[in-house]
Amino acid sequence: MNFNLEDIEIAFWIPPLVAFLISFFASMGGLSGAFLLLPFNVSILGFNTPSVSSTNHLYNSVAIPGGVYRYIKEGRMVWPLTAVIIIGTLPGVILGTLIRVNYLPDAKNFKLFAAGVLIYIGFNLIRDLLGKKKKQDKSLKDKVENKAHPKVVVKQFSLLKIIYNFNDETFRINSLAIFFLCLAIGIVGGVYGIGGGAILAPILITVFALPVYTIAGPSLMGTFVTSLASVIFYQIIAPYYSELNVAPNWMLGFLYGIGGFIGIYFGARAQKFMPAKFIKWILVFCIFLPAVKYIWDFWG
Repeated sequence: MNFNLEDIEIAFWIPPLVAFLISFFASMGGLSGAFLLLPFNVSILGFNTPSVSSTNHLYNSVAIPGGVYRYIKEGRMVWPLTAVIIIGTLPGVILGTLIRVNYLPDAKNFKLFAAGVLIYIGFNLIRDLLGKKKKQDKSLKDKVENKAHPKVVVKQFSLLKIIYNFNDETFRINSLAIFFLCLAIGIVGGVYGIGGGAILAPILITVFALPVYTIAGPSLMGTFVTSLASVIFYQIIAPYYSELNVAPNWMLGFLYGIGGFIGIYFGARAQKFMPAKFIKWILVFCIFLPAVKYIWDFWG
């Protein structure tokens, strides 16, 4: 069974498979994998219209709940951080959506913008990995096997700070800094079609020095809420931009979402068994691969 996507024919099983493979690894770092589906859509399928962004948001809306459920069940959701991420990112994503439709409809310029976003993310991760040697960041496997599964314990939440304990360590976050950061990232994420989580997660890891095991859930939850809002917003404005084709491709989005739901669920479940450094190197590889391709396409 095949279906047609803007004059491109593709087997129905390919989108779920691609989404599963991408999301399984990306979800370990708090990413849905939408930022890696983008180059597949643009470069492999030739899906170049603004609809590619709204379709990515649709994918997030379908795929993310499975992973969020796992993080909630395992007690690794930092709810105050999640709330600040959503409050900051949501208005930014809506603004970014308008920028994407009005100022970045051309696929060539969009590729260069996307490359810049990905390179920024990648260098932040590399700087963290090659920076000063820190204490060894192991997986949570030993504690899990010993039935001492660490969970997040929130100690304080206010407009100025968030304090929580995890794995016998205390982490402090400036709430306002997270809010304004998320607002800016939301704009970029709205343009890029990723909800902002793919940019936020590496920054929380590198700049705020938070453990990947506790930022993955909030990052995914923030991406889910903002992506769902973006899908609705894209659909509402679609009649006013009929010449650009901005509404999501529902069939493709759901096929991606099915594979992503399964991949994110099992990725979230497997995350605690993986060293944080291993997860970060996976993300670095996944980030620079499409970035180099986009730059090559732009100048080619």
